[in-house]
Amino acid sequence: MASALDQLRDMTVVVADTGDVEAIRALKPIDCTTNPSIVLKALQSPAFEALVADEIAKGKTAGSTPMEIADALTLGVGAELAGLVPGRVSTEVDARLSFDTEASLAKARAIIAGYEARGITRDRILIKLASTWEGIRAAEVLQGEGIDCNLTLLFCRAQAIACAEAGVFLISPFVGRITDWYKKAQGVDSFAPDEDPGVLSVRGIYDYYKSNGIETVVMGASFRNTDQIKALAGCDRLTISPDLLTQLAADEVALPQVLSADSATGLEKVSLTEADFRWELNQDAMATEKLAEGIRNFDADHQKLLKLIADKLAA
Repeated sequence: MASALDQLRDMTVVVADTGDVEAIRALKPIDCTTNPSIVLKALQSPAFEALVADEIAKGKTAGSTPMEIADALTLGVGAELAGLVPGRVSTEVDARLSFDTEASLAKARAIIAGYEARGITRDRILIKLASTWEGIRAAEVLQGEGIDCNLTLLFCRAQAIACAEAGVFLISPFVGRITDWYKKAQGVDSFAPDEDPGVLSVRGIYDYYKSNGIETVVMGASFRNTDQIKALAGCDRLTISPDLLTQLAADEVALPQVLSADSATGLEKVSLTEADFRWELNQDAMATEKLAEGIRNFDADHQKLLKLIADKLAA
């Protein structure tokens, strides 16, 4: 029997949630998705020693700031990954800009220009933005400029609806982080896959999109175990860590398709104003808390990267 991973690939685009070059070479995903945590980890690996040394040397000569060098290193990692996958590489706008539409636009355009200077066209890149109202508005403008976006840190249907209305190319609802919150809130150790709040959230968003012919891609993210992945088999895309990809590759159990556009239930399409969006997000304690926490944590790893660069510049 084919492995669970091979069966999954027959119904879902599999994306690697990693910047590990060797893992990507071995697992052969279609796309790669990164975030500040993944970039920080990648730059501390032997695979990128030469890139780090080269950019630090250039930075010293040019008098560059740690932020400028960090941007160059992030693009360097993305360029390396783009050479390993046939599809897209997601690259994230600084989390500290999550509530500033204009600054997010400027950073996104600079990222695209940086890739194009390296010979990587914009159709190979997804700009990642947090699913704040401001991030969604930035994505709307970028989509109009032919720059496709991946809206991350998405935890509730209000965020998904706003992204769809903005014409966003792809959303990344975070399964595991939703589950983590509910496990803590309810004082339980686990959920059965069909009762898992993270799984149910993505299923609901997928159903809403397919019921209304919405073209925005649903890419489940942030998985804690393979049961969550199997419970979303058939989702447009799933971004999965190397450890879980390896487990799926070793698993030869039959994998039924769970999600299909043909099974959409016909949910009514709704429209959200800014006030509606903010109110619905406010009313969802889990989504409010996890969005804020995710932004803080991504910024914390970005600050660690800046310190690492500053230390190397001073050495």
